Parts: sequence; structure tokens; C-alpha cells
Amino acid sequence: MSVHHAISDHSEKQHYIVKRFTELDQQREAYIEEAVELCKKGEAFSTDKINAVTKEMNELGKKGIVTSLPVRKQVTVEMVKEYVEKISN
Repeated sequence: MSVHHAISDHSEKQHYIVKRFTELDQQREAYIEEAVELCKKGEAFSTDKINAVTKEMNELGKKGIVTSLPVRKQVTVEMVKEYVEKISN
């Protein structure tokens, strides 16, 4: 494999990781907003989807270029309730 080809492959892999991380970050925010809206309405909600995406983001963060980004925290039902209470006051 030529040096140029190796550099190109590495660059493509890094680009994929950054792109996927960004997509997951947007998805995570949408899931958080969904949980917040359900909580505001007093309806049942879960943080399972949020935390599945969070786990995938943190795994990607171990693979290179996105390591400089902060690790995302797992979200609990209590955290969502506290946030809703805070913004409702």
C-alpha cells in the first residue's frame, strides 16, 4: 500500500468517525428533548434511547480524532425530572 493510499484511508476513517459522532449527537439531543417534553406532560418516559446513543458516542470517542470532545454522561430519569423542574420555575 502506498503512503498516499494509507493517508487517504486514515483520513476517510477519521471523517466517518466525526460525521457519525455528529449524527449521534443530534440524535441524542432529539431523544433528550423527547424525554423532556414527555416529562413536562407528566407522561412516562425512559432514558434508554438516550443512553444507547451516549454509549455509542463514547465508544467512537475512543477511536481517534474525537477524543478531544467531552465524554457524554449517561442520563437518568431523575436528571430529566430535575431539569424540567428547574426550567418550569
